[in-house]
Amino acid sequence: MRVTARYEYGDIDVSRLLDDADDDRSSAVFVRTIVLAERRWPATTDLDELRAIHRGLFEGVFNDAGRLRTRDTTREDTEDRARAKNPEAFFPANLIETGALNIATELADKRNLRNLDRGDFIRQLAHIYDELGYLHPFKGGNAMTLRIFASRLAHDAGWDLDWGPVDRELYRTAKHDAYRGQTTGFERMFDLMVRPANPTRVFLIAGWDQGPAH
Repeated sequence: MRVTARYEYGDIDVSRLLDDADDDRSSAVFVRTIVLAERRWPATTDLDELRAIHRGLFEGVFNDAGRLRTRDTTREDTEDRARAKNPEAFFPANLIETGALNIATELADKRNLRNLDRGDFIRQLAHIYDELGYLHPFKGGNAMTLRIFASRLAHDAGWDLDWGPVDRELYRTAKHDAYRGQTTGFERMFDLMVRPANPTRVFLIAGWDQGPAH
């Protein structure tokens, strides 16, 4: 992506980058991760935060940016054909708000994962990441939204997530393991990523090859 290369070489005029990215969806989303990281959003650790992130990333890209999906969805790209057409592969659309409230309550009970040692933090984050992945609140853009939410949550809990070691195949494998009820794939993934937070750092999430997840 030309816009990505320009940013990496020091062109940090976000307004100009946004203008130049208008005709390319991937570039537009990449630049908006920069805007989100710099301007932040209300860190409410609930569905409102997920919607704010989604809106910030995809407004002008998706027609439904920030809006919850209204239909049940399946997992077409899984290798498990029994699950590919199964509407229960993700949370029922009419219960998304209830499911999100349960996850937010769980996080609040766990003090938003603060004051945990590294091993406990990784296990708890993998569990929450799996729960939110199953919730799948939006029609599209869930993975990118979730990665940014998890990075913000981790940073405020005293840890930074370095997505550099994570490629698409590692991420896909961890997700497929989670569909089968095993979060160990996410635990191994986060073990590669978690490091003590730099309190002066403004985290930027772009991921593999500086591109959006999907």
